[in-house]
Amino acid sequence: MTLHMIKLVVGCDTIEDLLAWHAGGTRPWVMHTRQTPKRAAELTAGGSLYRVFKGVILCRQPILAIDTVGEGPNARCEVTVDPNFVRVAPTPRRAFQGWRYLEVKDAPPDLSSGVDGDIPPELARQLREAGAW
Repeated sequence: MTLHMIKLVVGCDTIEDLLAWHAGGTRPWVMHTRQTPKRAAELTAGGSLYRVFKGVILCRQPILAIDTVGEGPNARCEVTVDPNFVRVAPTPRRAFQGWRYLEVKDAPPDLSSGVDGDIPPELARQLREAGAW
């Protein structure tokens, strides 16, 4: 069974900001966290890391691997994700700490590369909140 993960993005307001932050890097895209997910096998079986920017889910990145590094109190988790973003329908999400599991049924749908993908994220969010999209 597939399961997703959701995490807030801190310090970046848009997907483009996050891309610029990682630009030129040769290291793989890794999200660091303290706790290793107990359901890691479900996350790596086709799951994605959904990213929340300023209270709105805007994109996802497929999860490639989940590894625990270190031992004892120094143990940490590294979630390696695909560097390519998949834009999703802007979906409001309240703030939370750390990361959370996201069931497939609750995940926002991907935006097509057609007209929907060309709408600025802020406009898409406003249309969705107004019920017009």
